[in-house]
Amino acid sequence: MKLKLKNTPEQVELIKAMASRDATVAREASEAFAAFIGPVVSKVLLQAGTASAVYTDLPFDEDDNPSIPLDLYHDQGEGYVTVWSQSVAGGLPSSVVEGFSEMKVSTYRLDSAVSFLKRYARRGRLDVVSKAVERMTNEVLVKQERNAWAVVLKALAEASTNGADHLERITGGSFTMAGLNSLMTLVKRINTSYAGGSTVDTYGLTDLFVSPEIKADIRSFAYNPIGNNATETLPDNAREAIWSGAGTQEIYGITIHELVELGTNRKYNTLFDTLLAAGPHSGVDFDPASGEDEIVIGMDLTKDAFVRPVARNSETGGTFTALPDDQFVARAEKIGFYGALEEGRVCLDARAIAGLIVANS
Repeated sequence: MKLKLKNTPEQVELIKAMASRDATVAREASEAFAAFIGPVVSKVLLQAGTASAVYTDLPFDEDDNPSIPLDLYHDQGEGYVTVWSQSVAGGLPSSVVEGFSEMKVSTYRLDSAVSFLKRYARRGRLDVVSKAVERMTNEVLVKQERNAWAVVLKALAEASTNGADHLERITGGSFTMAGLNSLMTLVKRINTSYAGGSTVDTYGLTDLFVSPEIKADIRSFAYNPIGNNATETLPDNAREAIWSGAGTQEIYGITIHELVELGTNRKYNTLFDTLLAAGPHSGVDFDPASGEDEIVIGMDLTKDAFVRPVARNSETGGTFTALPDDQFVARAEKIGFYGALEEGRVCLDARAIAGLIVANS
């Protein structure tokens, strides 16, 4: 993610004022700049992160204790549901069996701090200041993504709806339309597993999160038979659309998202293997250590099953707060800023997620 400040006379003067030898002027300029970058960073985090496509924001006032009424997120208000959440940033997501009541949510703080020499500010070096803000944003973004996808992968590794496993498996080492078709059917069956098998809703697979290698398999539909099956092909007009568009963003109306963290020997694939081995489905045949198996994540994002409680600043109304860092003494000749947000990640309904294991054998 790149961030660049506009080179305007007002912007340059503000940057230079932050390095003023008048402490009052420098402090006021730093506070003004921090107030400016807070909403910018918040917007960038929302647009740059992949988890923002999965989670729905639930803002709450800072210093409040957020809660979620579970009965509003399920179409049947009886019995118990399993909820996955994370109480500590970087910790292991855990599952909790809850009744249809008000569930208290644990949130955590994600922060970052940066600093640079005052001489860069005195010279009006917007590139250096931009890089500092960019570094702060990227650090928070990496933490956000890791925590968000840990909850997703934990829910997928443990999910079982009325005895139905949420994982399908295909062999051949490549993504196929047959595998996608099986995943679509699985999601539909998961959603009709309540009420004695009756159709209680019309939900289905809406989004697919795949590795760059799986996306390459999809692009190859334009010029190759699908997978290792020489008889499985797409209609000519579909192949032409993939060819002319240098790929495709959807199949069967299902939106495709590419995650570089997915794929053999990549961190989300490895994390899923660890969570799967420790969960109730440890007997599932998944072997990423061989460099062969990988997980494709399918979701029904019409459910609002994944939510992100996020604290809202009482003064600015924003979710990311940036402030001048006052730890530097005058002789250090440095300017610093730190920023933070408070959030949580929760999966309220496992019926919104299913997975496809793509294996070589």
